[in-house]
Amino acid sequence: MKTIFLTKKTLALICFLLVLVITLGIFGISKGAVATIAQSRLLPIYCVDSEKKCVALTFDAAWGNEDTQDLIDTLGKYKAKATFFLVGSWVDKYPESVKALSDAGHSIQNHSNTHPNLPQLSEEGMKQEINLCNEKIAKITKKTPTLIRPPYGDYSNSLIECVNSLGMYTIQWDVDSLDWKDLSADEIYNRVVNNVKNGSIVLFHNAALNTPEALGKILEKLSSEGYKFVTVENLIYKSGYSIDHTGKQFLCETLTTEK
Repeated sequence: MKTIFLTKKTLALICFLLVLVITLGIFGISKGAVATIAQSRLLPIYCVDSEKKCVALTFDAAWGNEDTQDLIDTLGKYKAKATFFLVGSWVDKYPESVKALSDAGHSIQNHSNTHPNLPQLSEEGMKQEINLCNEKIAKITKKTPTLIRPPYGDYSNSLIECVNSLGMYTIQWDVDSLDWKDLSADEIYNRVVNNVKNGSIVLFHNAALNTPEALGKILEKLSSEGYKFVTVENLIYKSGYSIDHTGKQFLCETLTTEK
C-alpha cells in the first residue's frame, strides 16, 4: 500500500474547498448568485441585441487625415451615416475636417484628448482627457459627445464608472476590420461582411491605407442584404438595458421575456 504525503499547501486548499462547499450548502447560494458575483466586472458596449438589420460603422481618427473627404463622399453615395471617434489633438489639427464630417450628418464622438491609456490615469486625469476632447468637439459641432471609445480599446471598472458619471457611454466593437494593419481592400471587405450581424458595431480607422477602397464594396454588399447604416447613438439603448458577458447590450424587457 502506497503512502500519500500531503503538503501544507495541499491540505490548506482541501480545507478551503470543504469550507466553501459547506458554506454554499448552509446558505443555499445559487448558481445565479455566483454568476452575479462573477459579472461584477463592468463592460463597455460591444454590440446591440436587435431584430432590425442595422449596423453602426465607426472610424477612429487619431493621426492622419488624407482620406477623410473620400470617406465622406463614399458614405454619402450610399446615404450611410457613420460615427467618428476623434482624438482632441486631431481636432486641433484638422478643424475643417471635423466640421465637414458634422455637416455631412455623421456623429462626432470622443476618443480622448491625447490618446493615452486611460485606465492608467487617475480619476481626475481620465475626466480631464474626456472633458477636454468634448469641449474641442462641441466648439466646432455645437454638440457635446455622449460616447467615448477608449484608446487601444483598453478599459477598466474605474474608467467605465468615470464615463458613466459624466453621463456618457463607453463603446467598443464586435467586428474589427484590422485596416490599421494595412490589409488589402479584399481582406478588409471579407473580415467585415463575413462577421456583421444585426446590431454590430464595426471598427475602421481614417488614414488607413485601403479602407476607402474597401468601404464602397462593403456598403454595396451590406445594402444589398438589407442592412441600414446608423450612428452608434441611434443603435444603442440609453436606459433599461443590461450588458451580458460578451458586451452585448440587451433591453431588460428582452431579457425578462427570454426567461
